[in-house]
Order: sequence, then structure tokens, then C-alpha cells
Amino acid sequence: MTTTQNPDTTSPTRTGTITGPASISPRGRTALATTAALTSLALASTACTGSSEADAPSTPPASDARTTTAPPKVLLLGDSVGQDVALALDAAFEASGVEFESLASDGGGNVVGPFSEEQWETLPEEVETAEPGLVIYQITGYDWGTEKEQREGYEKLVDTVTEVDATLLFVTMPPIEPDEFYEPHMEDLDRAPEVARSVAADSEGRAEVLEAGEVWGEDYRASRDGEPDRNPDGIHLCPQGAARLTHWMLDELQGRFPDITPAAPEEWADTGWASDDRFGAC
Repeated sequence: MTTTQNPDTTSPTRTGTITGPASISPRGRTALATTAALTSLALASTACTGSSEADAPSTPPASDARTTTAPPKVLLLGDSVGQDVALALDAAFEASGVEFESLASDGGGNVVGPFSEEQWETLPEEVETAEPGLVIYQITGYDWGTEKEQREGYEKLVDTVTEVDATLLFVTMPPIEPDEFYEPHMEDLDRAPEVARSVAADSEGRAEVLEAGEVWGEDYRASRDGEPDRNPDGIHLCPQGAARLTHWMLDELQGRFPDITPAAPEEWADTGWASDDRFGAC
């Protein structure tokens, strides 16, 4: 995975350490919890959906270019939340035989709002160089601006992705507990998914929105099933949250790209990524 970072001293930072029983390492404790949570999620999904794949409704492709002979390369764009999930996505895509690259960055990564002018100076060339078949844009906590500005930024992203013959998927951001840094911009952030949906609806199949509210619910929740799910800072993800989002995203992609066969969580949840320093406050 390739990740670029834009340092931003004004954005929230992570602090703290992972604690657990002395007989289990932080990495082992987190991986075990993550694997258990995902296994429970998979079993629950099976119970809810019924007994056979034939009974499940098919997901129509967003364009005629969906069926390929090999899984498309996936390129991730986003901010520090995107970087959180990129660690899990990298492991899951590798286990699934899908090429993956991340351009998500701390303190930026947005295509509208602050820092976006700098982003657009290099983004088109970076997307072209990556040669993706699919671009995922994790809507960022910096997507500030008027409705018109948001629409222009998202439409420009659709055009940029289309120019390299790729498909764009917006992913809605997780609910946050805004601090004084984010509070003045919550109206913009609340509007961003709606604007993305409108842009996708007008894109003639070139873009789509994945509604991650299915994963997070409507409100920020620090823990699930007795384990840390979101960073105590109210913004970022813990390994379990990153893994849950990844598991859901891979299932969503499989319905759109028949050549993507997601690996079982047991094949990627305990591969070391959960011990990354990014998750230190979890």
C-alpha cells in the first residue's frame, strides 16, 4: 500500500496506549476481538439474509464496464479516517487477491474545502499513475463549503476518475462527536452526503454512493460488543471499527464487481495491521 501524508498541526491527534491482560499482547487482544466481532457479523448477516444465495437480491452494476476478467485495482482517497481504514483494506484486499493503493492523508485528502487547491495540483496525475479500475473516496471531515462548492468538487472528482476509465464510489463518513475544530463546519459535513448522492445520480452510472450508516448507525459509538470501535477523540477508528467497515465494503464491492471474492475475515484480521501506532488511543 502506498500512502501519502499531508501534516496538519491543527487537526486532532491521537494519544494514549492500548491496555489489556498481561498474558495477551495488545496486537493479539485486538486481533482476537476483531476476528470474533467479524465472525459474529458474518453469522448475523447469514441469519438475516436467508438460506441461499439465489434468494438474495442482485445488485445492479453502476455501469456496463463492471464485468472484467480480473479484479480491478482499487485506489482509496480520503483523510485520516481513510488512513485508518486503509490499514484494514490493505490486508483484506491482499488476502482477496486485489491490488490496492491508498492516497489518503492526514490533515487533508479532500477535494473540496481547505487544502483542496493543493490536492488538485497533484491528484489528477496521481490517479492516472495509479491506473485504478475503481476509486473509493471516503468523504472527509474537511469537505467544508457551500453546496455549490461541494458539488463542483465532487463533479470534478467524477470527471477525473472517468478520464482514467475507472468508476468512483463515495463512502459516507462515520458520525463524529465534533470538537471546537469541527463544530463550525457540521452543517457542511451533514450536507456533503446529500450532495454526493445528487452528483452520483447525475453521473450516468460513473459514480455511486455507499451508505456506511449501515455500519455506524446514526450516532458516534465508542465501543461495540464490549470492545473499542471508535477512537476516544470522537473522530477516528479503532481496529474493530476499521475491520467492520472493511468487511462491509468488500461485500458491497462483490455485488458490483463479480471478480472480487472477499477473503474470510480470519485470513486478514490477524495479520499485524491492528497493532499500528495509529490505533494507540484505542
